[in-house]
Formats: sequence, structure tokens, C-alpha cells
Amino acid sequence: MTSTAEGSARRVTINDVAHVARVSRQTVTRAMNDMPGISVATKDRVLGAARELGYHPSRFGRGLVRHDHHTLGLVISNLINPYYPELASAVVNHAAERGWSVVLLDSSGADQQRTMINQMGDQVDALIGYLALDRRELDVSMPGLPVVRIDAGDARHAPCGVRYDHGPGITELVDHLIGRGVRRPVMIDSSPAGQFSTRARDFVKIMDDRGIDVPVLHTGGDQLEHGIRTTEEVIATMPRTDAIMCFNDITAFGALKALRQLGRDVPGDVAVVGMDGLAAGTYVTPQLTSLALDMTEVAALAVDIALGRLNGSIEPGSRAARPKVRHRLVIRESA
Repeated sequence: MTSTAEGSARRVTINDVAHVARVSRQTVTRAMNDMPGISVATKDRVLGAARELGYHPSRFGRGLVRHDHHTLGLVISNLINPYYPELASAVVNHAAERGWSVVLLDSSGADQQRTMINQMGDQVDALIGYLALDRRELDVSMPGLPVVRIDAGDARHAPCGVRYDHGPGITELVDHLIGRGVRRPVMIDSSPAGQFSTRARDFVKIMDDRGIDVPVLHTGGDQLEHGIRTTEEVIATMPRTDAIMCFNDITAFGALKALRQLGRDVPGDVAVVGMDGLAAGTYVTPQLTSLALDMTEVAALAVDIALGRLNGSIEPGSRAARPKVRHRLVIRESA
């Protein structure tokens, strides 16, 4: 037992031990139950904190523990978008190879994600994916829980995460488009007006380096309907456009549909390019040219970073904690 500031007694919880030992609740469980997956030093620190606080886990809680079991929480934002099922499939497959199970969390917006993550916190050993919550909030609500962001930002925000490197692939794409005679390209970006995704910035800059100006239209979304609506606007206001670069493959599918309805030939009149390299790009006509990601590589890196954080072999902010995956140009019929 320990005392609060008001002087009343309360039972010491697993959260107290996690806070003192600077680890996750799941790591406390592993240490208290002599489970594999954590370093000796981490285990000793947890047991020391438990002794200091007088923590004794319930027999019921201990009976729920499986010594051979790890659970990974995968956070995504829209299962309707084929990108996320492809990512989820790759994560599940690689996690299974490592002996992990996966809990899938599909949420929209920070508020819903906050509620769902707090509810599942005791069920997972690590979180990976697209998290809307910032690092400080996660550190408070789930101290010590390994978090691995996919398409990670700067190291302060994402000390552990898989980074995407668009530059080389976009450079190859730009040279390919210019080589086939493109001179009036347009970028359809998912960002709100006045903001630019890194994809849009890279495409505009590399085109500008080659003397070609690229108008950017902001859709405020990255779904099929955004691609349709914005492509209709492109053709209405810039009818001589000869290439459309889309934020992702889904908006590119919308561009293909709009151009077909408007009677524009692809790629004869307008080339269309997406980004992500979804398998669905081979199901449309014409097949979609795209800057593709190796989802298997992304999943393997993310899962292995989470495992490395748990066993202490990977330090936050290190090169091993922030690997890069490059997009590669896959040329198909649309360009």
C-alpha cells in the first residue's frame, strides 16, 4: 500500500510500477511473470520498482498470462482504402513469423483513436502504424509502451518509425514524364488549401529544377471522389494539362474515371500517375503507373523495431529505430 497526497491509502497498481521503472505495463507483466522478450537489466529494474512500491499482482491477472505470447497493436485509419488492408496483411504475416498475434485498430481522428488505444492498452505489447496522438500524450497514457510509426516524421515526434523516401522515385518519374514529352503537368494533393504534402513538395521542386512549373490542386482528402472531382476541375480550368500526378493510387483511380467520362485518352491525352503501388492498380484499365512501396519490407521493419524495443536491442532515435524505405517507379499503361 502507498499513500496519496491527501493521506488516504490506495493499492499500488501496475501503472505505478511502469511509471517508476520507465517501462510499459506489458513489460511489467513480463518481468513479474518471468517471461521472455525483455532484457535482464529491464527485468531487474522492474522487479526493483515493484519491491520498492510493494506491488503484488493479483493471482487472477497472473493466470491470464501466456509466457509464449506477444500481441502487437496495429493502428490504421481507413480500411476502405486498399492501402491499409495491404499493409495489415503484410504486418500480420510478418508478426506471425515472429510468433506474435495482431490486434487491429481502425479509427478515424484523434478522439476515437485515443479512446480505442486506451481501451486496448493492456492487451498489447507494442503499437505500430498511423497514430494521430503525439508522443507526449502516449508517454503519459502508456508509459514505456513501444510505439513504431509508419511513414514517420522527424525524430522528435517519432523516435521509432519507418520513414518513406519519395525523392529518388519521384526524380525517376519526372525524368520519365519529361522524356515522353510532358510539359504541362498538374499535382493533385490531399492536403487542405495552403498546405503541401511532402509528396507534392518533392514533385513540384524536382519539376521546377527542370524548368517546368506545376500547379497544385488541394483536395482536402485522399479518396476516389476527391480524385474525380479535382480531375474534373483540372480539365475545366487547365484543358491542356498533359499529366496528372496524384497523391495516392486511390485518387489516381478517381482521375482515370473522370478522364474516361470526359472523353480524354489515357495516356494519349493525359498521363496519370499514382503513389503506393497498390495491387488494385493492375485491375483498372489502363493499368496504373505508380511509385510503389514494398509493403513486406515496411511491415518487417516496423515489427522488428517493436521487437527490438521490447528486448532492449534498439534505442529510440538510433539509425536502427528509423530505417528508410524507398518508393520505386513501376511503369504501366497509364504513363
